[in-house]
Order: sequence, then structure tokens, then C-alpha cells
Amino acid sequence: MKFLENIVKKIKPNFEEGGKFNKYLSLYDTLETFLFTPDHTTKSGSHIRDAIDLKRTMMMVIIALTPCLLFGIWNVGHFHYLANGMEADMMTKFLFGAGRVLPMIIVSYAVGLGVEMIFAFKLKHGLHEGYLVSGILIPLIMPPDIPLWILAVAVAFAVLIGKEIFGGTGMNILNIALLARAFVFFAYPTKIAGEIWISDLGEKTVDGLTGATALGDLASTVGRGIDTPQVQAVMTKFGDGLYSMSNSFYGVIPGSIGETSAVAILIGAAILLITGIASWRVMVSFFVGGFAMSSIFNAAGLNAFMTLPPLHQLMLGGFMFGMVFMATDPVTSAQTNKGKWIYGFLAGFFGIMFRVFNPAYPEGIMLSILFMNIMAPTIDHYVVQGNISKRLKRLKTV
Repeated sequence: MKFLENIVKKIKPNFEEGGKFNKYLSLYDTLETFLFTPDHTTKSGSHIRDAIDLKRTMMMVIIALTPCLLFGIWNVGHFHYLANGMEADMMTKFLFGAGRVLPMIIVSYAVGLGVEMIFAFKLKHGLHEGYLVSGILIPLIMPPDIPLWILAVAVAFAVLIGKEIFGGTGMNILNIALLARAFVFFAYPTKIAGEIWISDLGEKTVDGLTGATALGDLASTVGRGIDTPQVQAVMTKFGDGLYSMSNSFYGVIPGSIGETSAVAILIGAAILLITGIASWRVMVSFFVGGFAMSSIFNAAGLNAFMTLPPLHQLMLGGFMFGMVFMATDPVTSAQTNKGKWIYGFLAGFFGIMFRVFNPAYPEGIMLSILFMNIMAPTIDHYVVQGNISKRLKRLKTV
């Protein structure tokens, strides 16, 4: 590595002011800081010295996402062969899934980094690190058969409107990956709703396997009597059927590529917590908030959707994935410790509320986290003001 570092430093003068490749300084700076810890120093403000920089932090998140990615690739292939009534071994399923997922990742990085590179050249700085994670998060929260051109448009929208116009990495007020998903949800609703969650569904040769998600099936029960045959047929899937608790926990159900397996997500959560990358306060409060709302609905039992056991409710959709990888985004979540408790609890609480109250938005976690992203600065403001008031009161009593 020392040999490579010497080569990189030797060619550096060519990219600095006056060098013949000065206009490509952004590319060089991106490569140098990706390979080695940068020697840049801050010009103003107080900062904490640490052995890990932003790129290394982002790489740790990508490592934590790897179990979700690998399982998601296999799951795409598994349901393709299952839906078409064909037998296949694990590697065959994995290779089929890779053929669907890898092009999505390539498009995501190509478009997202392309937009960021344009801004890097324009502003004469290195490529921002934040998209290293967003580039893989976006495909993981999409259906496996989403058209690549729609994915490209969504990525460009999210990076340009959600990030660059606010100043780039660290300045965005909304989670970039969720913003891309929200764009697809509202601009191309037919491409992210309905029976499109199994790749190449074919003739639906397996009885009862329609391609809809568990939440989509639950949403179809709202407004119908619990005892009607249609509702009973759906709820049977949540007993010992396709959406059983064990299947939902291990992730062998249709859904977004990386969101189905709670096991893989929890492995990622352990990595993030052990390394100190993510906030345990947000994760715990998010889970408690979702469990509280699910318990309230379960006690009410006004429709079949509400009768689902609270823990089973949390295993479905994007709840676990949102709890670990979305709500904990250090840029868009609350910054104060007390604020993180409030932020996480309300995000989980509202997420379950949105998905049950409005069946048109069965994946309410996306909307709840985006809503709390907007509310996070307000939460922090009142937490800080509350602390200031307490200290002033203590001074007056002295």
C-alpha cells in the first residue's frame, strides 16, 4: 500500500493549481481520499479528531448492508422459480437474482455519481462520500422488476433536488434513498404497487402466489368484514401460510429487494451498533413506537389488518429496514440524545399508523421517516431550548 501511496502522491502536482491536469482535480481528490485517509485540515470551527473519516464510515454501512443484499438477491431468484413452478438450486436462484439486482445497482451508482461529479467539477471539490451508501440503499428498497430508466430518473431527482441544491453531503434535510422511493411512488405508482414484487411472475402457476406484498394483501382487507371469505383467505396466509411469522422473520416473502429479511437486517444492525456508526437510541425508540401503535391497533381489532399480532406487524414491509438503515441516518435524524428518543418513537409510531389507517399507503414507514426528517430540527430546537431554560432556572435558585 505504501508503494501505491507514493505513486498517487507523485502524480498529485499534475492536478494541483498550475498543473496540466488541474481541471481534473476533482477526480484525483476523489481517488486519493477513497484509497487513503485524506490530509485535509479544517479551516474554521471546532472539530473532534478521529481515526475514521466519512468514506470509512460509509464503507462500514455498506458492509452492514451486505447480508440484506445477498439475501435479497437469492430471494428474487427464489420467488421467480417458485412462482413459475420450477425447481432450482440455491446457486441458480442466486445467479438469477444477481441478473436482476446488479444492473439496478450499476444504474444507481452511475446516475447518482454522475450527477455528483457534475457538481464536483463545477464547484471544484472532491466527490462527496454520502452517495456511497445511498447508491446501494436505493436499489434495495425497490421492486426487482422496476424499469431501469425509472430508477435512473428517481436517482437523478433524489440527488439533484434532495441533496445538491441544499449544498451536498451533510446538508440534505431528507433521506436521499427514501426520497427516490417516494418519487417513484407518486410519479409512477403502477411501477411500485400491485403485483410487481416477483420478478417475471409469469403465469402464477403456484396457487395463491400473486406477486403482491404482505402489506398489499392486508390493505385489501380494509373495509371488508373480518368474517368474509375473501378476508379469511388473506389472513390464512399469515397463519401457517406464505406470510407466517417465521417466513416474515427470515424474509422468505415477496417485497423490496433488501427489506424482507429481519435476520439479515439485525446482522447489519449489530455491525452498526458495535462499530458505533448508528444510534441505538433511534433504533430502540423506533421499535418501541411501532410496537406501541401495533399493540393499540391489535387491542382495538376493528379490521383484519389490526388483528395481526404486534411483533408480526413489525416484521412486515420496510419497518425493520427503516429502523436500522433509514431512521438512523446521522444527517437527517435528530442530533440531541433526547431528540433521538422522540424522533425514533414518533417515526415508528406514525409508520404503523399510516400503513393501517390509509390502505392506499401500505408502506407507511417511508412517509413517516420523511415526515420526521422534516420535524427533526424542530425537535432538537425545543430540546436545546428546554435545556437552556432548566439551566437558567438553576442559576436563579443559586
